[in-house]
Amino acid sequence: MKYYILFFSILFTVLPSIAVAQDVNSYQTLPEKWQLDSTSLSKEVEFKILPYKPVYILFANYSTNVNKQPVSGNPKNVVPVSIPYNPVELVFQLSFKTKILHNVLGDKLGGDVWGAYSQSSRWQLYNNTLSRPFRETNYQPEAFIIFGTPYRIGNFKGVFAGVGVDHQSNGRSNPLSRSWNRVMFRFGWEVNKLQIVLKPWIRLPEDDNKDDNPDIQDYIGRAELTFSYDLGNHNFELATRHSLRDGSKNRGSARLDYSYRFFKNLKFHAQVFTGYGESLIDYNHNQTTFGVGLSLY
Repeated sequence: MKYYILFFSILFTVLPSIAVAQDVNSYQTLPEKWQLDSTSLSKEVEFKILPYKPVYILFANYSTNVNKQPVSGNPKNVVPVSIPYNPVELVFQLSFKTKILHNVLGDKLGGDVWGAYSQSSRWQLYNNTLSRPFRETNYQPEAFIIFGTPYRIGNFKGVFAGVGVDHQSNGRSNPLSRSWNRVMFRFGWEVNKLQIVLKPWIRLPEDDNKDDNPDIQDYIGRAELTFSYDLGNHNFELATRHSLRDGSKNRGSARLDYSYRFFKNLKFHAQVFTGYGESLIDYNHNQTTFGVGLSLY
């Protein structure tokens, strides 16, 4: 019962706060999303909760290859028995950001410091046999600095560059514990209404005996490239990740999100994922998932 109370408390308090932060009648450019435009808002630090990653709930998310016995490169993190998970579960993601400091290196160099938090959960809501547990929840706090990079080559427009630190974990004990820390770089560009964001990263080293997932970069990858395009009330987002290695370590993933705004901030949302790392517990598990639901971003 406590999981139901927590879930619906978040749903009806945090999500509306994120939704009202946007003007539903306007398309948001990358400079507007990161307050790098020339408006007065870009010069203020208001500690507002603003949209970051997509905020959605997929009422039915189906996996073609359910990970019933998670394993890891560390023998301490191998589940010894198969768990009877259902192939269909409920998935939701919460995500927000806020500006912490503005122009930390002065008016000439700029530099805005941001903090962000994302949480995605996979809930076996339809699995009465296991008493409907949360199969996996990933927590991801971030802090980073963004610099405007205003240059243009034809229709290709530079927007920002940045660097920061990123922690991601599932908050569980062995053998289900998964986590890693990264120094993450980010670069943003626009081509008309096409938004492009590149995020390469370097994993911070851990003690081999304490590393929950020593080979995670060879599965989830070392960089992510995202394309987002708005067409009226329709939005398409494609996120791809790759290990940047060849041979047996040539692995990656792709996620396609489609949303259609049908009432103010409320959208129909569909998602397809294929490859490795749909979640941290599945970092070395290959599957394809299909989900439908609603979103508010």
